Amino acid sequence: EAQLMESGGGLVQAGGSLRLSCAASGFTFDDYAIGWFRQAPGKEHEGVASISRGDGTTHYLDSVKGRFTISSEDAKNTVYLQMTNLKPEDTAVYYCAAPITVVGDIIWPPSDFAIRGQGTQVTVSS
Repeated sequence: EAQLMESGGGLVQAGGSLRLSCAASGFTFDDYAIGWFRQAPGKEHEGVASISRGDGTTHYLDSVKGRFTISSEDAKNTVYLQMTNLKPEDTAVYYCAAPITVVGDIIWPPSDFAIRGQGTQVTVSS
């Protein structure tokens, strides 16, 4: 069974850092585009970052550019999201999904057919 599992969330003070991991099992990322998304209570679902496994192209939500970095490690079939200078407004449940679609610089929400993880909570205190 194809699965994605996130880890690395937690509670951090504003200005702190966290690294999220998204590990795939039952399939390999191959040429997929993989994305990180977040959902906060009362807020719209957001595509935070994506990476194209084919050519390594990355895209970021404007509000996280310069603070978040997405990367992948083939040997571990894992995608990471390094988050620095975290802000209270980054508080949300973060999850990864594949495959996903990027049009222009917009990371579209994963389709019903995408594989997605259960999510990991990130809480940033002020």
